[in-house]
Amino acid sequence: MEQFQERARILIEAVPYIRTFYGKTFVIKYGGNAMINEELKKSVILNIILLKYLGLNPVIVHGGGPEITAMLKRVGKETSFVGGQRVTDAETMDIVTMVLSGKINKDLVSLLNQYGGKAVGISGHDGKLLTAKKRQGQAGPDGNPVDLGFVGDVEEICPDILQLLLERDFIPVVATVGVGPDGQSYNINADTVAGQLAAALKAEKLIMLTDVEGIYENPKDPSTLISALTVAKARAMMAESRIDGGMIPKVEACIYALEHGVERTHIIDGRLMHSLLLEVLTDSGIGTMVVK
Repeated sequence: MEQFQERARILIEAVPYIRTFYGKTFVIKYGGNAMINEELKKSVILNIILLKYLGLNPVIVHGGGPEITAMLKRVGKETSFVGGQRVTDAETMDIVTMVLSGKINKDLVSLLNQYGGKAVGISGHDGKLLTAKKRQGQAGPDGNPVDLGFVGDVEEICPDILQLLLERDFIPVVATVGVGPDGQSYNINADTVAGQLAAALKAEKLIMLTDVEGIYENPKDPSTLISALTVAKARAMMAESRIDGGMIPKVEACIYALEHGVERTHIIDGRLMHSLLLEVLTDSGIGTMVVK
């Protein structure tokens, strides 16, 4: 009987959060180990479907770096990175599009539909969602600019297609391939897209799933997890290289979203089962919340 009472207590604890977030849009950046491990993947998918059933409007944004690298290896093409960015020639861009829009996106849509959701997969090409421009001036190891090829930045976002899908109770799943004015495809960082989409949709929350607990005061000491991080402190930590590598675009995305009207941003551990529900529907929350 006690275990059932505990389940009831958990449900009651969630009521104020369901009431507060009912009808609100959440942008979820999905990536890392939670996208590779099948058990974690199922957990994330079921969490998202439950949030939808509870009246929230989740929008999923995904990348797929490891899968792209694996496919390039299968076809015998070497991968090179400059400043954390993949050098993307025309052949690589074709593979990026195939993996992101053709495989990962449709796999996620299929899982969401299989487990009771109603999902639609799109990319930046659809409805002019992501207009891109070529990234310029990436510094190489010698300090000189390196041409990254078809790596892009967001020039403009047109969220109309996402709003239409949300109005019809679909769960949009966005592959971060953008398109230039000339029709050329560009590979855009998924963290960056998530932050800018959250702003364009006036989302209530931006949630970034990662492979760490959150942001640490001391990057080498997991016991120094920061539960709430201000924008000013985040910028100072990046300047001091205490936030570096792949965490930089995640934090920058949170800052952009906050400065453009998003109420809350969170960086949470996607390796933890049901991490989305723990963050959204419980008193304690998890990970690091980046705040204004």
